[in-house]
Amino acid sequence: MNKRYLLSLSLYVGLLFLLPARQIHAQSPGDADHKQSIIAGGCFWCMEGPFEKIPGVVSVVSGYAGGKEKNPTYKQVSSGRTGHTEAVLVEYDPEYVDYSTLLETYWRSVDPTSIDGQFADRGKQYRPEIFYSTEQEKVLAEQSKQALADSGKFDQPIVVPITPASDFYPAEEYHQDYYKKHPVRYKLYRIGSGREAFLEKIWGK
Repeated sequence: MNKRYLLSLSLYVGLLFLLPARQIHAQSPGDADHKQSIIAGGCFWCMEGPFEKIPGVVSVVSGYAGGKEKNPTYKQVSSGRTGHTEAVLVEYDPEYVDYSTLLETYWRSVDPTSIDGQFADRGKQYRPEIFYSTEQEKVLAEQSKQALADSGKFDQPIVVPITPASDFYPAEEYHQDYYKKHPVRYKLYRIGSGREAFLEKIWGK
């Protein structure tokens, strides 16, 4: 059993429930004016909620990016051998939200000083990474990274890589909107992994 499940299940026993699953979001934008961004911040369960709460974000899909294997499965990626990292594909309407806002949300959702995983999840399959699709995104990402480094929020260097976007593969349906389908299990995992306490210490509630 994957350690992520063991961590959440160890915090409570016997509470199992499922909400109706939704259809996975389309990989391509539903509107020609929408834009997409691929961002990795460790466990993709923990990255959906922060972005879905932003006005102007159309959809957030959990998946895999940064590897060479085509159509990888969760089992393959979690082994750490495919080169992928868990990521989210954020589709947004630039008339209502800009890329800089996505970046600000990203930095407030991760430990940017940890390159070999995030919180309880270790390994390159959980590495943080910002994937840019245009030169403008690259410049904005680098500027925001430098601004965070200059802010003094962290004692250690900001090590999140900013790399060209690669193929994105949606994860299995049971991973999509996990925090909505299993809110109690998700909350306990988020607390047990150390993410909740870390982010509250840095940014407050």
